[in-house]
Amino acid sequence: MKRYRKLILVSNRLPFTAKEKNGAFRYTQSVGGLTTGMSAFLQSSGDGSPLFDDYVWVGWPGGTIGKNSQSALRKEVLERFKSHPVFLTVQEMELFYLGFCNETIWPLFHYFPSLTTYREDFWNQYRKVNETFAEAVAEIAGPDDIVWVHDYQLMLTPGLLKKKIPQVPVGFFLHIPFPSFEIFRLIPGAWRREILQGLMGADLLGFHTYEYTENYLRCVLRILGEAHTMGNIQMRDRLVKAGTFPMGIDVERFTRAAESPDIRAESRQLRDSLSVEKIILSVDRLDYTKGILNRLEAYEHLLESRKEHRRAVVLVMIVVPSRTGVRQYARMKKQIEETVGRINGRFGTVGWSPIIYQYRAVPFLSLVAYYAASDIALVTPLRDGMNLIAKEYIASRVDETGVLILSEMAGAAKELGEALVINPNYKDEIAAAMQEALTMPKEEQQRRNRVMRERITRYNVVRWANDFVGQLQSIRGLQQALSVKMLSSHARTGLLEHFARAQRKGIYLDYDGTLSPFVRRPEDAVPSQSIIKTLKTLAANESTMVTIISGRKRDFLEEWFKEIPVRLVAEHGVWVKEPEQEWTLMKPLNTVWKESVMPILEQHAERLPGSFVEEKEYSVVWHFRGADPEHGELMAAELMDTLIVFTANVEAQVLRGNKIVEVRSLGVTKGIVGEELIRRANHDFVLFIGDDWTDEDLFRVLPTTAYSIKVGMAKTHARWMVQGVEDVHALLGILAEHS
Repeated sequence: MKRYRKLILVSNRLPFTAKEKNGAFRYTQSVGGLTTGMSAFLQSSGDGSPLFDDYVWVGWPGGTIGKNSQSALRKEVLERFKSHPVFLTVQEMELFYLGFCNETIWPLFHYFPSLTTYREDFWNQYRKVNETFAEAVAEIAGPDDIVWVHDYQLMLTPGLLKKKIPQVPVGFFLHIPFPSFEIFRLIPGAWRREILQGLMGADLLGFHTYEYTENYLRCVLRILGEAHTMGNIQMRDRLVKAGTFPMGIDVERFTRAAESPDIRAESRQLRDSLSVEKIILSVDRLDYTKGILNRLEAYEHLLESRKEHRRAVVLVMIVVPSRTGVRQYARMKKQIEETVGRINGRFGTVGWSPIIYQYRAVPFLSLVAYYAASDIALVTPLRDGMNLIAKEYIASRVDETGVLILSEMAGAAKELGEALVINPNYKDEIAAAMQEALTMPKEEQQRRNRVMRERITRYNVVRWANDFVGQLQSIRGLQQALSVKMLSSHARTGLLEHFARAQRKGIYLDYDGTLSPFVRRPEDAVPSQSIIKTLKTLAANESTMVTIISGRKRDFLEEWFKEIPVRLVAEHGVWVKEPEQEWTLMKPLNTVWKESVMPILEQHAERLPGSFVEEKEYSVVWHFRGADPEHGELMAAELMDTLIVFTANVEAQVLRGNKIVEVRSLGVTKGIVGEELIRRANHDFVLFIGDDWTDEDLFRVLPTTAYSIKVGMAKTHARWMVQGVEDVHALLGILAEHS
């Protein structure tokens, strides 16, 4: 495996906040799952990573730094923290972070469409800031570096980077949920396409759960029309992979802290001060996605219905301040505090408060003490990407006791199935889970926690990061294996030199996807005037025979190329027309099967709006390019299965193409006819260019001296590949000039 010079981490925030005071810079460590997790990974890599030698972290330093001080800060943080700051103004952060990130993406991706705002100025600023980040990365990235972009604030950055530094591997990881298509499509059309195209700039995209990965792939299919095979999306110029990587935590750090004498003492002191039998712990940032009010109502319901828990149980609720300048969050804070006050006023007695409420950030060691002291952890977000609190609680329970109550809407629920998994929207279900947790035998607690603890220990944050970077490296390896076959300038020069020397040149060309791009309706795929002119120039040379070998019907090819002295081959080789001659049938074929097959294809066309059946003389084609892409792919698979069984004993072949399913008579292929035409002509120069599975028949049988070119990056028998139709036009244009 290749070893990279440095890993460039890119996130909205640096792992510290920098402030300028009296000509000096002061730094405060940032908190959060990404900062903590990546710090553990980078520290482990400092002991000798097999993947890279060094790293640099790119991000906003957490405040506005004057222009005169930016150069000094950049130099200082690079030396002290291996960081490269991106400077943003107050207005930029207002529209970008508080605006598009937190009023559009955050609520929508967490399934709160009623709280989502769509403002053009927010979107424009989001694009601008992503461009700023891409420029900052491009400044420091070298050909032997690797880039890892993080989270929803920077979803356009991968695409921008791929344009600026295409040779550098780029990964992207989303730390929040990726929503279903029905939610994602609420974003305005141009924006959502640009977001998906920005993400597709990454070579590897990572998500916490299979559900989020599938949601993303479904959106790519339905909005961009790009299908995938096991998470691999074959783009025109490269391979993109979407994979699932559930983020872990630094388990050893929590275990060491929980086992330390100081934390044990603090934990005992906490239990003694509360003087209750059971402690329920709730820790969250202040956010409407966390379901804090729901769990308060569930706790109230528990105390109301189970009087035996009064004075015996306490809920310790820690709410960490978040987005303090946003009115919506201030309103939510007020609601939480009013609800806490009402419950304490209703059930509290002298010496016992049902809820201990703290609105503050808790230092790491104190947080571990809370984990260690609490009998139950209540983690019930309405929607969450992963939620590392759940894993932190399990890691801190060194005696493997304690009960985790976990929302099924959190990504962590996919890994921690031994927890009491609940629907966070239903207070009776949460209350029932608390009742079960309060009465669960110690042995059962340990049985459940032992399994979860082993799992999070095995797949910790270092393993998560190494898996992602390693997978990114593997994807680049696959891309490079394909790119080796790209038509290089050296290979093009050799082709041109051979063409110039040859006396009997044969140029064989597919049509759709080669001379003309794919369009929704086949009849709209007419050749451009420029390609008509190029083909005329090539065919005018007596030493050059140009052959268009296509799956198209005779009348289409004749209509568009009747004034050019080229050979036409229709229906993949069934019909051949030499210049200024009539069409000839290469081989008598049986079409009895069409009577039985046509109703099946027509039935599928009726069932899928936008699809239709095209009948040719010796084949029939079901087209679904104009249909719903997801439904089309499902029906194409169903149709293939039906037809393969149906045609098992008849002289017909079923083939799957680009947005089509075709049934054709057995006995003639592009390979058979093309090989025969080339043999007869005895060319001393042969060039064949094609783009799909029908062209592989001819690629396979071409002479070893022939020049075979595949349009698009995919496994092929062709010697070389080019990216698209425009590359074909450019190459043919150069050949025409040499003619």
